[in-house]
Amino acid sequence: MPCAHPGRAKRHDWPQLGDGHNARMAITVGFDLDMTLIDSRPGIRACYQALSERTGTYIDADLAVTRLGPPLAEELINWFPEEEVATVADVYREMYPSIAIAETPALPGAREAIAAVRETGGRAIVVTAKYEPNAKLHLAHLGIEPDAVIGDLWAEQKAEALREHDAGVYVGDHVGDVRGARTAGALSVAVATGPCPPEELRAAGADVVLTDLTEFPGWFSDYRPARA
Repeated sequence: MPCAHPGRAKRHDWPQLGDGHNARMAITVGFDLDMTLIDSRPGIRACYQALSERTGTYIDADLAVTRLGPPLAEELINWFPEEEVATVADVYREMYPSIAIAETPALPGAREAIAAVRETGGRAIVVTAKYEPNAKLHLAHLGIEPDAVIGDLWAEQKAEALREHDAGVYVGDHVGDVRGARTAGALSVAVATGPCPPEELRAAGADVVLTDLTEFPGWFSDYRPARA
């Protein structure tokens, strides 16, 4: 199935809006972390390789990084007995900061997407399945400063944080992110930078599909007046 152009509204010459109008239109936007704001593949690959060496258990790190999104335990169960997964996950998380943080770059447009929300008086939050302390380390290392970071939530669980922060939009790269947005009653904006192709994201119910976050500021600029 050919990839259609992302669901971007045609730009219009919107009237200038005063500060009071901007305040009424302010919105909280949630962002996923792995493969939405950051390219976590190099760091996670290195961490899996180190974990394999430490435990003596084979892990295909190249395969593992093609299916990022779900919680760590869902990947580890492919390589370790079920009764060992919780312990191995603790070892992985302990190793992670010294191995993965420096290896992980921001994805194109990540900083600009956060800034686009902030510039309108809105709030930008990160809601991720990643272990929250490590998520915060990634953002601090990259100089990305959201208004809140909520970790350890996957798929429909993300709706808890999105509702708590009254998020009207959630941006993610996985069908699990689409489910989280829809469960929360938020607009689902998907970016095709993770393991799920555009047609899969659309089939899961994404309202908008962008190629990557470089397209987000333009889309958001159009969305706010249209929403009003």
